[in-house]
Amino acid sequence: MMKMASIMNMVKWVCVILVMVKWVSARPYNPEIDALMAFKQSLQDPLHVLDSWDPNLVDPCTYFHITCDSHNHVTRIDLALFNLTGNLVPDLGNLQQLQYLELYKNNIQGPIWPELGNLPNLLSLDLYNNNISGIIPPELGKISSLLFLRIDDNKLSGPIPNELTNLSKLRILDVSSNDLCGAIPTGGPFDHIPPENFRNNPRLGGPSPNC
Repeated sequence: MMKMASIMNMVKWVCVILVMVKWVSARPYNPEIDALMAFKQSLQDPLHVLDSWDPNLVDPCTYFHITCDSHNHVTRIDLALFNLTGNLVPDLGNLQQLQYLELYKNNIQGPIWPELGNLPNLLSLDLYNNNISGIIPPELGKISSLLFLRIDDNKLSGPIPNELTNLSKLRILDVSSNDLCGAIPTGGPFDHIPPENFRNNPRLGGPSPNC
C-alpha cells in the first residue's frame, strides 16, 4: 500500500512538471525580455534594483524602473544613480519602441554599441557620468527622433562623427569631459550647441594627427 502511494505521488509530480513545461513553452516569445535579460546579465547590481526583472514573465512591464506603452512595449529604462557597474549590450538595439535610456551617474564601462542607432523612436540617450570608452558610433546619426544626447564625463575618444549633423531635432548635445579629438562638426544642430558642451576635451577643436 505504501509503495502504491509513493508511485501515485511520483506520477502526480510528473504530471505537474509536464503541465509547467507545456505552459512555459506556450508563452509567446518576447525579444524585449531577451534584450533586458542580456543587459541585466552584463551588470553588477549592488543595490539589487534589477531583482524584479524576471525572464519567466510574459512581458517586462511589471519590472521596476521600466515603463511600457499601451501595447506592452518598453518605452523607458530608468536606471540612473544606482551604482551599477558592467557594460552596455548591443541587444538594447532590439527595443524598437524605446524612447528614453537613462543610465547616467553609474559606473558603466565599455563601448556605446552601434546597434543603439537602430532605435527609431529614441528621444533621450543619457549616459553621462560613467566610464564608457571607445568612439561615438556614427550610427547614432540615424536616430532622427533624438532630442537629447548627453554622453559627457566619460572616457570617449576619437572624433565627433559628422553623421550627428543629421540629427535635425537634437536640442541638447553634451560631450564635455572626454578625450575627443579633431574638428567640431558644423551645420545642423551644431549651430546652436554652446561651446561649454565641448569643454575638457584637450584635443578637440582642430585637426589632430593622433585623432
